[in-house]
Amino acid sequence: MRLSGLCSAVVAGVLVVAAPAVAQADPFVGAPGLGDPYYPLDGNGGYDVGHYDVSIDYDPPTRHLIGQARVEARATQGLSAFNLDFNGPEVRMVTVNGHPAAWNSNGEHELTITPSLPLLPGLPFVTIVDYAGPAVDAFGKGWTIAPSGGAFVAGEPHSAATWYPLNDTPLDKATFALHATVPAEWEVVSNGRRVQNEVQGAKRVVSWESKHPVLGYLTTVAIDKFSFLEQRRADGTPLLSAFAPEAEGNRETEQRLPEILDFAENLYGPYPFDTAGGIYVDAELEISLETQTRPIYAPWTDLETVVHEIAHQWWGDAVSVRNWSDICLNECFASYTADYLWPEQKEGVDVDAQYRETLAEYLDKPKFWQIPLFDPGAGREFTSVYYRGPLFLHALRKQIGDEVFFGALKEFQRNRAYGNASMPEFRTFIQSKSRTDLTGFFHAWLDTEEPPADEYLYPGALRV
Repeated sequence: MRLSGLCSAVVAGVLVVAAPAVAQADPFVGAPGLGDPYYPLDGNGGYDVGHYDVSIDYDPPTRHLIGQARVEARATQGLSAFNLDFNGPEVRMVTVNGHPAAWNSNGEHELTITPSLPLLPGLPFVTIVDYAGPAVDAFGKGWTIAPSGGAFVAGEPHSAATWYPLNDTPLDKATFALHATVPAEWEVVSNGRRVQNEVQGAKRVVSWESKHPVLGYLTTVAIDKFSFLEQRRADGTPLLSAFAPEAEGNRETEQRLPEILDFAENLYGPYPFDTAGGIYVDAELEISLETQTRPIYAPWTDLETVVHEIAHQWWGDAVSVRNWSDICLNECFASYTADYLWPEQKEGVDVDAQYRETLAEYLDKPKFWQIPLFDPGAGREFTSVYYRGPLFLHALRKQIGDEVFFGALKEFQRNRAYGNASMPEFRTFIQSKSRTDLTGFFHAWLDTEEPPADEYLYPGALRV
């Protein structure tokens, strides 16, 4: 995710203390949350999802949404009841393994389901949720209504639960398919590959499939009167990008997508997905978001933003955080790629000088340093990682040298592709590649709320 106007600004965050996860007295009821340190009620216990198959029928003039979500999962314990995360339109019916099930909507986003027959541990089961009602505008935090009358989904850390029920946690990736029906004059864009696009009378029916596992907030649907740009990488990877009526001005930037993918691939290893593109909306979003294979871009998008979101396909999408306290693993790397590596390698910028100039500007400003990069706190996770994260990674690069730094990043990606990782794991991994003791370096840069000592601020060639 990239925030508007955040290249070098300091954003003040507000610490939100999350309530502890609700204890479960019944061992056969799946937990309503997985205990993330910031969002303890995100996700649900007792099962693991393998695939989502979501069908929606959306009418832009009335904003009426009819949906059906098929959730294919495996029970990890005996279950007399379990939860999905959902705060979208009203639920009309639920079945589990083809039998009617009871349900109850409670809390901010809990859909508690009681199957007619208990689920046995280790066995697969299929839940189908039918729902319908007005699509509520979440103002850039999920389902969002565009000025044109279309709609799209974007939001981090939450967005998916506003339009389909799911296990909304970074710890449960699943493959994803979308089938959408809209009036014939509208288009539909989502993740992965488009496998159907047919006009049937007054309706258009579109299907998209993602064969690589994806997190909930990285799924999207966008409905508008899009125009398209089709490109192809040298290796044959198809690229499909969409532009809302007032976003045509971004087409020239998106034409550089093959070049940007080649650049990021050279840094981090093979592109992890089988298609790519972008979705350029015309709503006044404060963010652009790395929705998997096809980021959502706000109208203010520039080349730097596209580089940032494409870097996320490696850092955030293919390799995802374990907990939201690990957010530097996403944003520090995407920001360093766009703010330092692209200018250095594509534009000839002296990024060592850029690093020193930034330090000279902010070294004596406590506010710049007050939010740590690791475990910044709930409500503050999307702050310092953007403006201080690139400094941390540039200092690390100079501390261990280019050969070790870039080699380690490729190996880290390769070993954890399509899974999860944490900042503590990253620290341990980098230490295993360096002969220098990095304990003090990592502590100073990641854990504290003050500028690192000079030995960590100016390592190697940065020494002054």
